[in-house]
Amino acid sequence: MPAGALAIDPSRLTAFNVVQATDPEELDSRSRVSERLPGQSRTYKYRLRDPALCRMRFDQPIFGMAIRSAGAILVSQAANRFSTAVDVDGTADEHFCFATMLRGSISVFEKGAHATGSQGRGLAYRTGPGSRFLFSDDSLRINVFLKVAEVEGALEHMLDERLREPLVLGGELDWSGGLAASLKGQLDFVMREFQRTDGIADNPVSLASMTDLLATLVLRAVPHKYSDRLTAGSAGAVPAYVWRAEEFMRAHCAEPIRMAQVAAAAGCSVRTLGAVFREFRGHTALGALHGIRLDQVMRDISQGASDAPVAAIARRYGFTNASRFAQAFRRRFGETAPEVLRRAARS
Repeated sequence: MPAGALAIDPSRLTAFNVVQATDPEELDSRSRVSERLPGQSRTYKYRLRDPALCRMRFDQPIFGMAIRSAGAILVSQAANRFSTAVDVDGTADEHFCFATMLRGSISVFEKGAHATGSQGRGLAYRTGPGSRFLFSDDSLRINVFLKVAEVEGALEHMLDERLREPLVLGGELDWSGGLAASLKGQLDFVMREFQRTDGIADNPVSLASMTDLLATLVLRAVPHKYSDRLTAGSAGAVPAYVWRAEEFMRAHCAEPIRMAQVAAAAGCSVRTLGAVFREFRGHTALGALHGIRLDQVMRDISQGASDAPVAAIARRYGFTNASRFAQAFRRRFGETAPEVLRRAARS
């Protein structure tokens, strides 16, 4: 049986709202833990699976959860010292959840279906009335939640039509390869960024791009009833769409831009936009926006358009991660931003 401190570390999650429990009575039928979680319209009934533990008292927390939300994304890290069952009451969650296990395992039961997540396998689900979760001893997990409306909106743009039925996502995800591995990489990145006080959660420009990227990856990586249609081909390419889209992105590259806005400015659907960019530019529209923003950083630095430090200029265009920005800048221009700045100063 596990002992000692809980796996979650609040000192590393200072940007999060942290809830902890040391008393099994806090995990009662109207869970006091639920009451302390922000903005919940559901009740979570926590129950330690070993009845003997319910009569004990502990000096260290037996449950912990840290939560932070920004825009359409909510991130949480949660830990249980002891095997715990959780039953859900209330309305359906407005988010899809994508769970990554760092320690232990989780089993999810929804409408007769059952899925299990472990360190090599993630889970996708949407919590609703009657959902049940079983967590193992000494479990630690990261959950990234994305609003259902965002994912469904992205799907409608990709299909260029309104959905007749709600999107259903659920089941196990093999993190070892394919687009599922790409999705896990982005989920890990989002968690790291939300732990920072100056990351994408605090930058509307980069947060909007990350939301679009996550929604697209989810729809490509997680199987659902529309998957075949998404891979069945794309609409005919019209080069004028590309030019109009690029013109719009250049004019608004310092603002939070969604691909739906770019498509509207180009006069086409998001699905068509993706098709013409892949055919005529060899990358996605989101990749084009990333390149345009790098070009604008280069222009500001090399032309002395701003006296601000390089980091501040990069952040203005949505680059909040210094190392990722440096790598992307060097790949695109063959030199570093400080080298460009020094050359501009000499000239």
